[in-house]
Amino acid sequence: MSTDVAASTPVPQAETVQPQGMRKNGKQWHEPKAAFRPKAGNSTYEKRQEERKAMAATKAKEKEMKDEKEEERQRRITALKEKRVKKEEKARYEKMAETMHKKRVERLKRKEKRNKMLKS
Repeated sequence: MSTDVAASTPVPQAETVQPQGMRKNGKQWHEPKAAFRPKAGNSTYEKRQEERKAMAATKAKEKEMKDEKEEERQRRITALKEKRVKKEEKARYEKMAETMHKKRVERLKRKEKRNKMLKS
Protein backbone atom coordinates (compact mmCIF):
# COMPACT_ATOMS: atom_id res chain seq x y z
CA MET A 1 0.00 0.00 0.00
CA SER A 2 2.84 2.37 0.63
CA THR A 3 3.84 2.06 -3.01
CA ASP A 4 0.34 3.12 -4.14
CA VAL A 5 0.55 6.36 -2.14
CA ALA A 6 3.99 7.18 -3.47
CA ALA A 7 2.95 6.45 -7.03
CA SER A 8 -0.27 8.49 -6.87
CA THR A 9 1.34 11.77 -5.70
CA PRO A 10 3.04 13.56 -8.56
CA VAL A 11 6.60 14.68 -7.90
CA PRO A 12 7.05 18.39 -8.76
CA GLN A 13 9.75 18.76 -11.34
CA ALA A 14 11.95 21.82 -11.50
CA GLU A 15 11.68 23.81 -14.70
CA THR A 16 14.66 22.89 -16.78
CA VAL A 17 16.08 25.24 -19.37
CA GLN A 18 16.09 23.66 -22.78
CA PRO A 19 19.59 23.62 -24.21
CA GLN A 20 19.95 26.07 -27.07
CA GLY A 21 22.96 24.36 -28.50
CA MET A 22 26.54 25.53 -28.32
CA ARG A 23 27.09 29.23 -27.84
CA LYS A 24 29.07 31.00 -30.51
CA ASN A 25 31.54 32.61 -28.11
CA GLY A 26 32.14 29.32 -26.32
CA LYS A 27 31.02 30.50 -22.84
CA GLN A 28 28.41 27.87 -22.15
CA TRP A 29 28.56 28.44 -18.38
CA HIS A 30 27.01 31.95 -18.70
CA GLU A 31 23.24 32.38 -18.59
CA PRO A 32 21.75 33.42 -21.91
CA LYS A 33 20.87 37.11 -21.94
CA ALA A 34 17.76 38.78 -23.27
CA ALA A 35 18.04 41.35 -26.04
CA PHE A 36 18.71 44.97 -25.01
CA ARG A 37 15.55 47.00 -25.58
CA PRO A 38 16.07 50.61 -24.38
CA LYS A 39 12.56 51.77 -25.28
CA ALA A 40 10.75 48.86 -23.67
CA GLY A 41 9.83 50.77 -20.48
CA ASN A 42 8.53 53.91 -22.18
CA SER A 43 4.88 54.73 -21.74
CA THR A 44 2.54 56.71 -23.92
CA TYR A 45 2.39 60.50 -23.84
CA GLU A 46 -1.13 60.46 -22.39
CA LYS A 47 -0.05 58.15 -19.58
CA ARG A 48 2.90 60.41 -18.73
CA GLN A 49 0.59 63.43 -18.73
CA GLU A 50 -1.79 61.66 -16.33
CA GLU A 51 1.13 60.82 -14.03
CA ARG A 52 2.27 64.45 -14.10
CA LYS A 53 -1.23 65.65 -13.24
CA ALA A 54 -1.44 63.20 -10.35
CA MET A 55 2.00 64.32 -9.09
CA ALA A 56 1.01 67.99 -9.36
CA ALA A 57 -2.20 67.33 -7.41
CA THR A 58 -0.23 65.51 -4.71
CA LYS A 59 2.32 68.33 -4.48
CA ALA A 60 -0.46 70.93 -4.25
CA LYS A 61 -2.16 69.01 -1.45
CA GLU A 62 1.17 68.66 0.42
CA LYS A 63 1.84 72.39 0.04
CA GLU A 64 -1.64 73.23 1.28
CA MET A 65 -1.18 71.02 4.33
CA LYS A 66 2.25 72.53 5.06
CA ASP A 67 0.91 76.07 4.72
CA GLU A 68 -1.98 75.22 7.04
CA LYS A 69 0.41 73.80 9.62
CA GLU A 70 2.72 76.83 9.38
CA GLU A 71 -0.24 79.19 9.70
CA GLU A 72 -1.36 77.40 12.87
CA ARG A 73 2.19 77.61 14.24
CA GLN A 74 2.42 81.34 13.50
CA ARG A 75 -0.98 81.90 15.13
CA ARG A 76 0.22 80.16 18.30
CA ILE A 77 3.45 82.20 18.30
CA THR A 78 1.61 85.52 17.95
CA ALA A 79 -0.85 84.51 20.68
CA LEU A 80 2.08 83.73 22.99
CA LYS A 81 3.79 87.04 22.21
CA GLU A 82 0.59 88.99 22.85
CA LYS A 83 0.08 87.14 26.11
CA ARG A 84 3.63 88.02 27.23
CA VAL A 85 3.18 91.68 26.30
CA LYS A 86 -0.09 91.87 28.27
CA LYS A 87 1.55 90.19 31.24
CA GLU A 88 4.47 92.65 31.18
CA GLU A 89 2.10 95.60 30.86
CA LYS A 90 0.00 94.36 33.76
CA ALA A 91 3.11 93.96 35.92
CA ARG A 92 4.25 97.47 34.97
CA TYR A 93 0.90 98.97 35.95
CA GLU A 94 0.92 97.06 39.23
CA LYS A 95 4.38 98.43 39.98
CA MET A 96 3.16 101.94 39.18
CA ALA A 97 0.11 101.43 41.40
CA GLU A 98 2.37 100.73 44.36
CA THR A 99 3.83 104.24 44.22
CA MET A 100 0.99 106.24 42.60
CA HIS A 101 -2.65 106.77 43.33
CA LYS A 102 -5.08 104.28 41.71
CA LYS A 103 -6.98 106.92 39.71
CA ARG A 104 -3.81 108.37 38.26
CA VAL A 105 -2.73 104.89 37.06
CA GLU A 106 -6.12 104.46 35.38
CA ARG A 107 -5.73 107.84 33.62
CA LEU A 108 -2.26 106.83 32.37
CA LYS A 109 -3.65 103.54 31.05
CA ARG A 110 -6.34 105.35 29.08
CA LYS A 111 -3.83 107.85 27.74
CA GLU A 112 -1.46 105.09 26.62
CA LYS A 113 -4.30 103.23 24.90
CA ARG A 114 -5.18 106.40 22.95
CA ASN A 115 -1.54 106.79 21.91
CA LYS A 116 -1.41 103.16 20.77
CA MET A 117 -4.53 103.68 18.68
CA LEU A 118 -3.03 106.78 17.05
CA LYS A 119 0.25 104.96 16.23
CA SER A 120 -1.31 101.96 14.51
